[in-house]
Amino acid sequence: MTGLLGVLLALGLLIYLAYRGVSVLLLGPVMALIAALFAVGTPLLATYTQVFMGSAGNFIIQYFPLFLLGAIFGKLMDDSGAAESIAQGIVGRLGNERAILAVVLACAVLTYGGVSLFVVAFAVYPIAAALFRQADLPKRLIPATIALGSFTFTMTALPGTPAIQNAIPMPYFGTTPFAAPVLGIISALVMFGLGQFWLSRQATLARANGEGYGEHDDLPVEFDKEQRERSSGEGFDVLMIKPEQAASQLPSFAVALSPVIVVIVLNYVFSNFVIPAMDTGYLAEARYGATTADAVRGVWAIICSLTIACVLLIGLTWKRLADLKRSMDDGANASVLPIFNTASLVGFGAVIAALPAFDLIKDFVDAIGGGNPLVSLALSVNVLAGVTGSASGGMSIALQTLGAEYLELANASGIAAELLHRVTTVATGGLDSLPHNGAVVTLLAICGLTHRQAYKDIFMVAVLFPILSLVLLVVLGTMFGSF
Repeated sequence: MTGLLGVLLALGLLIYLAYRGVSVLLLGPVMALIAALFAVGTPLLATYTQVFMGSAGNFIIQYFPLFLLGAIFGKLMDDSGAAESIAQGIVGRLGNERAILAVVLACAVLTYGGVSLFVVAFAVYPIAAALFRQADLPKRLIPATIALGSFTFTMTALPGTPAIQNAIPMPYFGTTPFAAPVLGIISALVMFGLGQFWLSRQATLARANGEGYGEHDDLPVEFDKEQRERSSGEGFDVLMIKPEQAASQLPSFAVALSPVIVVIVLNYVFSNFVIPAMDTGYLAEARYGATTADAVRGVWAIICSLTIACVLLIGLTWKRLADLKRSMDDGANASVLPIFNTASLVGFGAVIAALPAFDLIKDFVDAIGGGNPLVSLALSVNVLAGVTGSASGGMSIALQTLGAEYLELANASGIAAELLHRVTTVATGGLDSLPHNGAVVTLLAICGLTHRQAYKDIFMVAVLFPILSLVLLVVLGTMFGSF
């Protein structure tokens, strides 16, 4: 019982201190050791160096290329003006009468193509503000509109997304980014459809009440130290974002969109054709990790597609990149803190899993699932994402502690690993977007709004509707399996 109290105390302090702005890079090891202190007989130094650091280091080894390439690609898309060109192009084609849909689709195209959600928010917000003002829509709906396109279906549900949330389960389950594609598309349509319906309804009610855009100056936001640290921990350094550019300085819509298309198409080609056709027997050797092609092909596919997309983007927008070296350096630097923050949470989860009290937690989760590994997996991932305020962090803890057991249970129950993958990714969306989430805090700061003004709509589109889509996914997966 004492050990369980230690685990609960560590989790409670992690939630509270993370919400107060303390870096999870520091909180991870400290909270892990606090939990270990309550487990009588647990050696603290060995727990830190052999369990915490071993798990954190393995996470960095596996996923550093994805964080690195993703951050560089996002920075190049921003500095070249390609991200803004895509946003302006989609908004211009749909016009004021479809303002909400235009902003959602602009965000969705960019994030599905691998652009950091913070780059997307900065690129789209000025356009959304002008569009909503012209359409006489409340500014308070802008954060939820951006969140729907950036935080939800493109991050977790759409097959093939290069988002880290879609990459983390692959080594655990031997899957690709296109796992359970039809179920993923159904989940994405539910999130998109319900979110679009809610926002359109809110806009209609606002018009009926004569609310209008509101009195807002829309001046560029100034970030304080805490806001910068939160945004950097989630995926990008907000101080590296370039200011809005004039339309004449931007690449054409076709040029800007081509690297995004390349990421998606090549991801599929490498996952399903190129890498499976390669002779990878050498992976069984100890010096290459004694692994299999299935365990690495998903990560390899994203690495190859992002690398080629970066090269293509540089080639197409060479003259628009004022300082290529600086853009590459800034992107590389922006990748370091996010992966170390997530790795710190992975190490925390590994320590918790190694404690005797974890057996009680595991039994409790299994009991809630009623013997269905899909239910218990969905619950554990979503709750841990809410606890940590991080989709990737919550997922990593769940898979680090229970991933092998879920796979074993699924195999015994005849459940496909692809279904486990998709349930895991969709489960990361929902409770991760509670008010303390760094992306939520930063998005509100970008828009110059408060939680009181705008969080209700963010909750509906980024918390409630993703959870409803997760419930549908689990039901369909239980009834019909993976498809």
